[in-house]
Amino acid sequence: MTSDPDIALPIARAIEAAGGHALIVGGWVRDRLRGHPSKDIDLEVYGVPAETLRAQLEQFGSVNAVGESFTVYKVGAIDVALPRLESKSGRGHRGFTVGGDPDLPYDQAFRRRDFTINAIGWNPLTEEYVDPHGGRADLERGVLRAVDPETFGDDSLRVLRAVQFAARFEFELEAQTARLCADLPLDDLPAERIWGELEKLLLLAPRPALGLALAHSLGVVARLLPELVPLVDCPQEPEWHPEGDVWTHTLLVVDEARQRIDDLAHPAQVAIMLGAVCHDLGKPATTKFLDGRIRSLDHEAAGVPPATALLDRLNVHTMDGFDVRQQVLGLVAHHLKPGMWQRARDGVGDGAFRRLARKVDLELLARLAAADCRGRTGEFDCSAMDWFIERARALGVEHAPPEALLKGRHLVARGWTPGPMLGEALKAVYELQLDGQAGNLDEAIALAEARRVPKPED
Repeated sequence: MTSDPDIALPIARAIEAAGGHALIVGGWVRDRLRGHPSKDIDLEVYGVPAETLRAQLEQFGSVNAVGESFTVYKVGAIDVALPRLESKSGRGHRGFTVGGDPDLPYDQAFRRRDFTINAIGWNPLTEEYVDPHGGRADLERGVLRAVDPETFGDDSLRVLRAVQFAARFEFELEAQTARLCADLPLDDLPAERIWGELEKLLLLAPRPALGLALAHSLGVVARLLPELVPLVDCPQEPEWHPEGDVWTHTLLVVDEARQRIDDLAHPAQVAIMLGAVCHDLGKPATTKFLDGRIRSLDHEAAGVPPATALLDRLNVHTMDGFDVRQQVLGLVAHHLKPGMWQRARDGVGDGAFRRLARKVDLELLARLAAADCRGRTGEFDCSAMDWFIERARALGVEHAPPEALLKGRHLVARGWTPGPMLGEALKAVYELQLDGQAGNLDEAIALAEARRVPKPED
């Protein structure tokens, strides 16, 4: 993709020669005004019919038409379309009847857009802005406002877009738009669309907690992520959590986690951010007053079932071959380990690190644990996470457990018969390897042979 508007100039000139004109629309214009380059360029073409538009586009190479009810032409990295009218024809974000009209006035053409900041056009030939709904003023004021309150509710996905835009740009949601968002039912949204907007919130917003807090105030959390609701008002021991309840702590952890992911691959970023959201889901069920203190014993294990339910709700599994679900659940189940092990470091052997690496990526665990430690008000010593990851790296298990030295083929070559006994021997020898009792293949074979049951004729 490109962010250079010059790529659109030849197309705009061809459209002008045919009697029309083209505007760059949408997020590219918004981001240009904010001083943040955007990679996607969308052109909206006025004044020429569809058949003329396609003929003009074909001189720039292959033209691919996409869309069912309304045609969008893809020319290289650019999407080109006629302005269109939409009317609601059914439930859901796809329940629209759409038609193109090259003669639509700007105010009507832009009225179908969600927020005024996204309803601005820019002419690449004249470098003039088209802003019929006051989007530039809202950008300057830092306000997120619906273009058309009457039709805003036609697409319930706009509620989630409001949440992630408000957090990404740190904008205030205008009062009437907030009321619209709070009143809209969201039960028509499929899991993939919910996750798509939540993913943008978690990965693109510098402070995702702003969006989560807004989502809670609008009732979105209760409707779409009910596993998070019990965190609100769930108390914590003030000595360790002076910030307040578990919800407040979770928001702080999410923002801390966001500062620790930029150098990671996308699936690992997702795992840490979802781990931050879910890490204390077990506290409401385990929180009790014991001996005058607030305790949440075994909340790590108790958090796995609600975290699983949340991942099911979002339909999050594997991304690019990386098991995001397994990592998130591993982070939830073990997020206290770095701190606990550092305090008991003289009693934590190398085998414990190697075994834990079978359950979760220790690099991700250290980062989440650091976010968990720092996601509090007050001053706390968070050096345990540095100790933890340094030791994991020294053992070479920061991302995965050691590969088994002994394979089935090694034993078969020594006369072992494939079967349960061989499998049990491999498992036992691997456990010994994790404890450091087998440093090479010969030692592993010797350990297996020591377990071998002689044949009756021997």
